Amino acid sequence: MGGDGESLRARSEQAIGEIAQALIDSPTLHSALQAAFGAREKALEAQQAAMSALNLPSAGDVERLERRLRSFSQRLEDVEEQLDDLTREIGGLRRKIAAKAPEAAEKADAS
Repeated sequence: MGGDGESLRARSEQAIGEIAQALIDSPTLHSALQAAFGAREKALEAQQAAMSALNLPSAGDVERLERRLRSFSQRLEDVEEQLDDLTREIGGLRRKIAAKAPEAAEKADAS
């Protein structure tokens, strides 16, 4: 029985291979695939035209906007960090000025 099963499997594999080769060599299948891909491309173009006419963004437009927003967000965070640094520096300078103000007043009184 084992031999019969292997023989059947071998014949099945050969038949499948022949069918696959026939499909690959089929000009009808090639034409059908080309027509399907052409129709798909035309449908995408029609969809883009319709979305553009309705002033709706495409998926690519949304992705570009998302990238720009992320970039803008990162730049804004950088500016916020710089402002925090400047605020700390200004606070330090104010403290130094406030500490020196009594000394300057004492010198002015002494003269």
